[in-house]
Amino acid sequence: MSHTSNRSTRRRWQRSFAALAALSLTAAACGSDDEAVEEPATTEAAPADDAAEEEPAEEAAPEEEAMEEDAVEEEPAEEETMEEAEEPAADLDFDANGDGEIRIGIAAAGPRDDGGYYQAVVDAAESFSADNGFGDVIIVDNIQSADAATELSNLAQQPIDIMIVGASEIAEPMGDLAEEFSDIFWYCNCGAGFPESEFYLQSQDNGAGIAYTAGVATGIALRDSGGDSVTFIGCCDLGFEIQHYLAYELGLASVDESFEFTYVPSGDFPFDFDNIQNASAAYENAVAEGADAIYPYLGGAHEPVVQLANEGGEIVLSAGASDVCTRDSELSWDIAVRFDGGDYVREIFPQILEGTANEGDVITYSPGEAPDVAGARICNGTAEQDAELEEAYVLVASGELDGEFGRIAGEAFGG
Repeated sequence: MSHTSNRSTRRRWQRSFAALAALSLTAAACGSDDEAVEEPATTEAAPADDAAEEEPAEEAAPEEEAMEEDAVEEEPAEEETMEEAEEPAADLDFDANGDGEIRIGIAAAGPRDDGGYYQAVVDAAESFSADNGFGDVIIVDNIQSADAATELSNLAQQPIDIMIVGASEIAEPMGDLAEEFSDIFWYCNCGAGFPESEFYLQSQDNGAGIAYTAGVATGIALRDSGGDSVTFIGCCDLGFEIQHYLAYELGLASVDESFEFTYVPSGDFPFDFDNIQNASAAYENAVAEGADAIYPYLGGAHEPVVQLANEGGEIVLSAGASDVCTRDSELSWDIAVRFDGGDYVREIFPQILEGTANEGDVITYSPGEAPDVAGARICNGTAEQDAELEEAYVLVASGELDGEFGRIAGEAFGG
């Protein structure tokens, strides 16, 4: 994982101000207590004419020492009070609308219950909210890119304090809106990446590296099962799709250059990863042409294709979801391709509350780097298969493939 910071001092200043206010109030309270304790000392300053009158003053010294000891003993309690006053200040900084409750809003490009890429973010955010005593999450799903500005603006005007933009495909208006609604903390699960801004935090992942490990995993599974071909069902040849399938093909060929790879678009341009009818037809055509493995790089159409592959007996991969190897489901997967937005939320959101992840930062996850949340895993793989796949992780992390990945990015994004 890499973490770059381009943060402004805006939100840090707000937090410092809130903490300073809390400290000032507590210090004022502590000052009042100190003045009350010092009053007896002023009364003992009366003049004395003889030794007999001085004796009570000498006897009073132990009392003064006892008072000082009491004051010392009371200091930890005062510190605890100050800490207690500081802790809510950090949390309340996220209470953008001042209603006394922190609430997360999620803008999702696909269905919230797709069982894959979109649902992973929703489930993680709801779990985090419940664990931290936040309000119920407000979710707007199935947002089309053409409607993103309106839908994100409408959501920002709901009683939310933290905004999750679930995918870069609907993030284009985020820059302007994050600045307009700057009291809200903005986070984007931006995948292939988005321009940096002081007004939002974004997570990215090494898409080429993840795809390469997925290709290696598929190659291992094909070789060991006697297969030789895979069909990649996607949307519509978008840049990040091209990057993914070219790097995937590179990983596949690293196992056996004779393996056949086919890419099939199934959605309407742009960003239609939910076309079940077209994706199902693409699956049927792929099987008819002899495909032994299916990579449904899809959103809402992912699980329907997985079900078809389960019925047909083909090797099938997840597209983002990391839990498929152990998921309690009627469906089954052979390979988990992990770029799970839910895992990223679980990693990043505690850091947001701690103040170690801020608007303006970019956090990137990559195979072979801690935390282990990116890259492919073979479900129920043998020790030999796992060891062979681990070599691909090491290769990606070493940087030896960066030149190839750069070439692929140039072809995919035209730069």
